[in-house]
Amino acid sequence: MNRLFKILLLSVGLFAAVAAFPADINTAKNQGLIGERADGYLGVVDPSAAADVKTLVREINGKRRAEYDRIAKANGLTRQEVESLGGKKTIAKTRAGGWIYRTRWEKK
Repeated sequence: MNRLFKILLLSVGLFAAVAAFPADINTAKNQGLIGERADGYLGVVDPSAAADVKTLVREINGKRRAEYDRIAKANGLTRQEVESLGGKKTIAKTRAGGWIYRTRWEKK
């Protein structure tokens, strides 16, 4: 009986761990929860999005910022110049029906 209880607890723990993984960026975009901003970063379209979606946006934006800094330094540009170029590229790549933010959220 003790072994069965341990297996049950392990199963519940594994289920909770899988459920705790952050949302996938493409899934979140397809659900209309996040979108691309003109400043080169992701934004949360739906303020009621789950915490894991908001965490995903923060993590990806941190990685983008680091990459923008690297590109700016390598090319003698400011980060703001690279962010602007990044925003143009990501908005251009956004599929029809995806969310973009220039001055307000709108569907592309």
